[in-house]
Amino acid sequence: MIAFETLRVFCGADGRHGNALGVVRNGAAIPGEGDRLAVAGRLGFSETVFVDDAARGVIDIYTPTARMAFAGHPCVGAAWLLEATQLSTPAGTVRVRRDGEFTWIAAPAAWSTGRTLRPYDSAAEVAGLAVPPPGEWIYAWAWEDEAAGRVRARAFPGRGDGIDEDEATGAAAMRLTTHLGRDLTIHQGEGSQIVTAVGPDGTIGIGGRVRRAVDAQPLPVGPNAS
Repeated sequence: MIAFETLRVFCGADGRHGNALGVVRNGAAIPGEGDRLAVAGRLGFSETVFVDDAARGVIDIYTPTARMAFAGHPCVGAAWLLEATQLSTPAGTVRVRRDGEFTWIAAPAAWSTGRTLRPYDSAAEVAGLAVPPPGEWIYAWAWEDEAAGRVRARAFPGRGDGIDEDEATGAAAMRLTTHLGRDLTIHQGEGSQIVTAVGPDGTIGIGGRVRRAVDAQPLPVGPNAS
């Protein structure tokens, strides 16, 4: 049986919210990129992770329409689930650490390109935004408390693949942290929380709480289904 499980990554302090992540632990059962893409599309999460070697933390990440060299919330979720000390992604090695209830990853800031940062004057303005039309990956943000480093944000991938808004996005948080040059606590979506830290070696750390949403269950379709 090929199965997947569902996590919620970057949960709020109350343990709710977070961005859903699909994880296929037996990645070897679906070796082809096209088949993995089909599975990710049918599951319909913003990202799905295929675990190719749990002991070494080797993972492969897909949106419903594309393979990703790196993405933040899949790495944080996979690191928590596999209890990994590091992850191996197509982009390179991702460092992992744990701090209480938070799982942290660290990766080069350069891996978080391809997203437009769009500042607003107030958190209320960000909260009231309508979903923009597809075409541009937009990270809308405003200060909640600039002195404390608290940010209100929403993410609009703009890919036209059915994911109109991401509840929590690690790579976009990395990009904003790089842009502002300081550690942040980000309230994103309805109630997710992402914490970030500027590293001394050109890396950005991303941390968050992870909760299991659904235990392992059979894939709804076979990998070769049309």
